[in-house]
Amino acid sequence: MARVIAICNQKGGVGKTTTAVNLGGYLACAGKKTLIVDFDPQANASSALGQDPLRVEASVYHGILGVDHPDNVVRPSTLANLHIVPSAPHLAGAMIELVDLPEREYFLRKFINQLRHRYEYILIDLPPSLSLLTVNGLAASDEVIIPVQAEYYSLEGLGQLLETVNLLKKNLSHELKVNGALLTMFDKREHLSREVAKELRTNFPHPVFETEIPRSVALAEAPSFSKPIMLYRPDSAGAAAYERLAKEII
Repeated sequence: MARVIAICNQKGGVGKTTTAVNLGGYLACAGKKTLIVDFDPQANASSALGQDPLRVEASVYHGILGVDHPDNVVRPSTLANLHIVPSAPHLAGAMIELVDLPEREYFLRKFINQLRHRYEYILIDLPPSLSLLTVNGLAASDEVIIPVQAEYYSLEGLGQLLETVNLLKKNLSHELKVNGALLTMFDKREHLSREVAKELRTNFPHPVFETEIPRSVALAEAPSFSKPIMLYRPDSAGAAAYERLAKEII
């Protein structure tokens, strides 16, 4: 049975999708059967792995609403052991469709439960908000990784996210483990990056990963070639960091 891990932060631009795609890639390279579920209507993880969100016939939207069988929604990637459930812009409409339905928080969980016996890791890339989609993603997960950009604004939103996790535990009786905070866009030469890292490691009430993801041009460029970093620039500092992160997770 897979470990289901949500990649979550309500703040945008902190490296959620980059983490989902490249952590998933290195887990797959380590021989672990891995599935990435793109649960963000922006569908950036899908395009980063070669899927065209505007041409996808069956997406996660169809999967969670039972319109299509899970087998028709899962797609292979260019890496062995790595599959993706693509997203598309119409996923945004699911928030409206789900709002009046019973057990609306569990639609993604029910979908993933049909697939989790096939994989060792399932990573869910969540949207930059605390919406019904995010609640579905957290309720479907066993663990959550919180990417935190190395700047002070990123620290300010962590309390709100942790409060959401606690509400989920209390109101849905769902034991969600905070696997850890992950420092992203880190530059050890910058005083600000070092200060944010120190603040996070001192005050965050959950683990912080030893691995720090550096600010990297290669990581920013790789999605435009529809490749994870190990296929685009395996010699880069960003690639080395995500390989270390995968070993920490394993």
